[in-house]
Amino acid sequence: MPRKRTSRRLAADVSLLVMAVAFALPLAWVVLSSVDQHADLRVKVPDGFTFGNFDAILTPDITYTPLLNSLILCGGATALTVACAALAAYPLSRFPSRLNRPFLLSILFAASLPITAIMVPVYALFVRVNLIDTLQGTTLFFAASQLPFAIWLMKNYMDGVPKELEEAAWTDGASSLQSLVRIVLPLMGPGLAVVTVFSFVMMWGNFFVPFMLLLTPDQMPASVSINDFFGNRGMVAYGRLAAFSVIYSTPVILLYILVARRLSGGFALGGAVKG
Repeated sequence: MPRKRTSRRLAADVSLLVMAVAFALPLAWVVLSSVDQHADLRVKVPDGFTFGNFDAILTPDITYTPLLNSLILCGGATALTVACAALAAYPLSRFPSRLNRPFLLSILFAASLPITAIMVPVYALFVRVNLIDTLQGTTLFFAASQLPFAIWLMKNYMDGVPKELEEAAWTDGASSLQSLVRIVLPLMGPGLAVVTVFSFVMMWGNFFVPFMLLLTPDQMPASVSINDFFGNRGMVAYGRLAAFSVIYSTPVILLYILVARRLSGGFALGGAVKG
């Protein structure tokens, strides 16, 4: 028995190590190639470290404007998604109904629909209502596409907040909206962090939606402008592509660092409810 346990543990450790290497190699290529003037598809230590790739891409047309467009699109859509998901999840969590489960299953089905399946009618609709080639329209579609799964997540986290806390607030004259904003949302910090990070990351890396809905080059986000590093006939500026990828990943990493405490913490309910 001890030998079997040891062999199983060794096999599990080897499998995890192989998976870790598989995930680490692309990241290592991005970091090393970003400071390599002669970068290619191989993962190798540069002969001489240089920041020439960063100097070449740190211009308004290549980096600053696309990143600003991405922050406007994804930041606005994430805020809209979180706000709408909280307002939609609150009645689903606090007011039981026979229609709650069918509704949740419906929005879960909507979340599983591929974007490509609905892009043609959405494009036609945006043309008719004059939202095509606008940051506002793309922001609204981003929020609408992430809202179903955000509602599902938000509702599950909201169920963990005791209703007795709201009942005490209602007794003091608070409205349902006030109890949601002042009691429920502050206590479900991990849930808000998860929904925020998930929504932002899914929008930040989305190429297809802004590529279809935005036409003006000055409005393109970084997820679309990164395609410019792939030239004709297979020519790719690998060093500049890697440098741009490092900068492009920075906002997501910073967002995760900012909400890491919320993600690792639990609900702040200690001592709030007495038996």
